Amino acid sequence: MCIRDRPSETVTEPKPPQEEAKPKHTNRLAKEASPYLHQHQHNPVDWYPWGEEAFKKARDEQKPILLSIGYSTCHWCHVMERESFEDEATAKVMNEHFVSIKLDREERPDVDKIYMTFVQATTGSGGWPLNVWLTPDLKPFFGGTYFPPEAKFGKPSFTDVLRQIADAWKTQQTEILNSANDISQRIGESIALKARADIKLDPLWLDRAITQFKTQYDPRFGGFGNAPKFPRPSLPLMLLRHAHRTGDQDSIRMVLHTCDQMAAGGMYDQIGGGFARYSVDEKWLVPHFEKMLYDNAQLLHLYLDAHLISGEQRHADVARDILRYILRDMRHKDGGFYSAEDADSEGKEGKFYCWTEAELKVLFTPEEFALAKRRYGITAHGNFEDHSDPDPLKGQNVLSIVDPKLSDDERKLLESANKKMFAVRAERVRPHLDDKILSSWNGLMLGATARAAVVLSEPKYLEAAEANLAFLQRELWDAESGTLYHRWRDGKRDDVQLLDAYAFLLDGVLHLYEATLEPKHLQFAIDLTGTMKAKFYDEANGGFWQSVHTQNLILKVKEDYDGAVPSGNSVAALALLRLGKITDRKEYTDMAEKTLMLFSENMTNGPSAGPYLLQALDFLVHEPRRAVITGDPKSTGARGLIAAAHAVYQPNKVVLGVAGPVEEFAKTLPEEKQSAVYLCTGTACQPPTSDAFKLREMMASQTLP
Repeated sequence: MCIRDRPSETVTEPKPPQEEAKPKHTNRLAKEASPYLHQHQHNPVDWYPWGEEAFKKARDEQKPILLSIGYSTCHWCHVMERESFEDEATAKVMNEHFVSIKLDREERPDVDKIYMTFVQATTGSGGWPLNVWLTPDLKPFFGGTYFPPEAKFGKPSFTDVLRQIADAWKTQQTEILNSANDISQRIGESIALKARADIKLDPLWLDRAITQFKTQYDPRFGGFGNAPKFPRPSLPLMLLRHAHRTGDQDSIRMVLHTCDQMAAGGMYDQIGGGFARYSVDEKWLVPHFEKMLYDNAQLLHLYLDAHLISGEQRHADVARDILRYILRDMRHKDGGFYSAEDADSEGKEGKFYCWTEAELKVLFTPEEFALAKRRYGITAHGNFEDHSDPDPLKGQNVLSIVDPKLSDDERKLLESANKKMFAVRAERVRPHLDDKILSSWNGLMLGATARAAVVLSEPKYLEAAEANLAFLQRELWDAESGTLYHRWRDGKRDDVQLLDAYAFLLDGVLHLYEATLEPKHLQFAIDLTGTMKAKFYDEANGGFWQSVHTQNLILKVKEDYDGAVPSGNSVAALALLRLGKITDRKEYTDMAEKTLMLFSENMTNGPSAGPYLLQALDFLVHEPRRAVITGDPKSTGARGLIAAAHAVYQPNKVVLGVAGPVEEFAKTLPEEKQSAVYLCTGTACQPPTSDAFKLREMMASQTLP
């Protein structure tokens, strides 16, 4: 049951509070800041964090390392902890034969990338939890994902795996070491990329990619690919770019259908707003319930674009609901955005979100119950059961829109029912909140929030974006050294520096600049870019290294896969191109172009792996428009023109003012008596206008006179 029946009138004396039992075990992870590592601090496993202490122990004792990687809202990570890492007998085997390390993949994606590449190459699949066995010099020799406590699902038991590897280490150590050296060398060769001067970036690659994307489309339920279904917004966003350039209505239809199906499904929180990680089925019905900041940031961009293209209020409503959720549940009081919410509550996946027919019948009036039952497809049997749970909850219903048709009276009745469900749900035990604040994911949400402010004409979103940037600059940016750190939690930041942090925040700051035309934001974007280039850019071959950390990494990696989160190289390339157009600095465009050339083979042979990278290519090969707005950007006239410039779907454009480090050409444009806008391509500009309506018409036109 998700809620109790209504209480009786009987009054009972409250019991005195029980003193919490002292944990039987506490390991080194208790001293770590990561919420994921904290979840394992009372395991009987002798866990170490990633670092020299663990590595030295492995070298000194000549023991293999068990590296276990996950994140705090990972459901199957919780399952494996419950089944294996909390088990005394399993822990005994681990402690006797291995040096066990726990790693939060969200804090160290550079480490995760290396060992995920190994597991994918050797097993054909990957995911989390990721369990990899390493030699004392950190080279992998065996790995997998989830291992059950007993043999099932076609997988051996975890303890059997542990014992077999321990035996092999004793009897075949030389062979294992040789194999690990060989594997590491081959992985390094497979991901190494060299500059190619013979490559010419070809616009035809875009059309080929679109053809491939369309073959993945599900015409019945929307989305791209089969179950489990991930939203992966960078792919439909690329389709919309293509449609705008070519007039391809088929692409638009695919994307809007996908947006509508996702928003009607259980993956979308019908009561509280925001999207879960993915759907386990093809219908978007049953989600994997965790909510990630990065998913909702990207989906916010997608629904804003869907709204601009369709003109339909329903797409704007989803965008508003995403932000309602983020600003209500995922924001630190000082402006930073938290990372994620768990799938589980009280040890049960989806318990916070699910409903039984019986409890809704008690909660609602008969009229509300009849409507909710029809609207959301409520049944006594339910539509969700957690098969990973040995004692799953029964009769659970994930809310999805089964019947979209509502009369005006029914809308009011449904609003009343939804308010009741939200109020009751608010009293339940909430899923665990991963309250670390990552500069990378915050950059994604910063940009989406700033865009929403101007697309939806909502000043409070702009206030939230400004507060977010102020938080990041205060807590994670060292202005003196020009250094951006990756993670902040409980008043402390880490010392990790990653490309994703710089690239994603650069993207977000540019969106904020285009929403405000504040010169200080543009200057900060330039400052970020300077450090990003100095720390991560490969001058010889192009592209950006994922991390500045070389110690304790067996490989240096350039990530270009646009998965759940777009790669740092993809985001950096597009952001640099935008910044290059705003400032007319060729060095930014050159870095972006060289990066695209480095990954050109991937774009041609496997375009599905890089839809965000293809967006950067699209921007490069098709001259973008520049909307140059004169006058005080805070004036009423300028604000209206800024909003109008963002009110039309025009993906290849930049919006800039005439103050601060903008292109010199913009500063030469004549000042009008009031704020005006010049719509330009190259050095050709249309006559200026101060009329926001006229600007929208000009933006909607595909060609300049």
